[in-house]
Amino acid sequence: YPARDFRTAEIFEIDSKVHEWSNYFKCGYRGLFEHIGRSGGNGFDALLDGTVPAGGGLSSSAAFVCATQLAVQRVNGINLTQVELASIAAGAERYVGVNSGGMDQTASIMGQQGSALFIEFDPALKATPVKLPESNSPFVFVIANTLVVSDKHVTAPVCYNLRVVETRIGALILASHLGVADHRACKDADPLTFKVAMDEYFATQDTAGSDTVQMWIDHLSAMLHASNAAFGSHPDGYTREQMAAALDMTPDALSAAVHEDRFPVRAQRFKLLQRAQHAFSEALRVVKFRQICESGDTRLNYCTALGDLMNCSQDSCRDLFECSCPEIDELCALARRAGSFGSRLTGAGWGGCTVHLVSRDKVESVKQVLVSEYYAKKFPNMTAAELDNALFATAPGCGACYYE
Repeated sequence: YPARDFRTAEIFEIDSKVHEWSNYFKCGYRGLFEHIGRSGGNGFDALLDGTVPAGGGLSSSAAFVCATQLAVQRVNGINLTQVELASIAAGAERYVGVNSGGMDQTASIMGQQGSALFIEFDPALKATPVKLPESNSPFVFVIANTLVVSDKHVTAPVCYNLRVVETRIGALILASHLGVADHRACKDADPLTFKVAMDEYFATQDTAGSDTVQMWIDHLSAMLHASNAAFGSHPDGYTREQMAAALDMTPDALSAAVHEDRFPVRAQRFKLLQRAQHAFSEALRVVKFRQICESGDTRLNYCTALGDLMNCSQDSCRDLFECSCPEIDELCALARRAGSFGSRLTGAGWGGCTVHLVSRDKVESVKQVLVSEYYAKKFPNMTAAELDNALFATAPGCGACYYE
């Protein structure tokens, strides 16, 4: 990328309509200083390098913003907590017009070696390490890049941001259906989310002594049934007018309520039923993944159990959230036939990378199938170095840190 040189005033100016790599550096800088209430700090020379492919669904933009924040705070003698840094990074990426949710940034900052992260955002950001189970057949994750670039900045109005708007409007209608729309927690939430509506619905339930994971499972299962009741009358989607009528407001008021002015979308119909079904079932799969990892059941075939959840997740991403693409579907099918226990997209979707749960002794055979059946056919001129960047095995590592 070409070098960039900014003065303090310029580094706070971010044009979200221009796709420029340095905007992500500006996001990290501006987000941190706005959080602490300062108009700027010490300047410095920075050399940025990385191996995370852009647009690959591996959180390259989040990694960039988080790395920038760590550099900026070190140069300026600032010492924020991991939770603060993750929260700032999630909000900062919105300066480039992407309605980022915060999962990528939290993983970039708070990841732990050998563990998955169970991330909660409400009522406050919390990341619980979930140690991956030891298995008789040790497993790793194989990453395979479709090499279809998913540029959230460019496609956001019809892909990424549209899904955000659909789920926000879905949360408003579901809260009304559940009878909690007028509750203080729902009225104060800006924006209202499915999670807030669910929590408020169960707020009076006595959970003393309850198993936390089982409680999640019970609540999410109930919300799946509630979503079918709330949105089932519109299986083909809602028009703007129908959504507004369901909430007794004008289309313009609804657009303002979900902040569509900041993140414009383009759609004729909004598939609230399918998006709600995906959101709750996907959360349910995450909780069940944690439950399996923490079970300590030596009789369980962890690879099969966890892989089945990943496969179901991919089916839901493809059919309900509609964020897959033919290349993702092809890689997942090839990997499963070659021995992957579970295969799914990773990241926002619509391209980028896939992730595959593979026993360590089958890694090379799975990779060979993907090379011969996908990469050699679609990208016959790939160099060995390019292939190594597109296809590799990995395991959970630690989050961002200073190397001294």
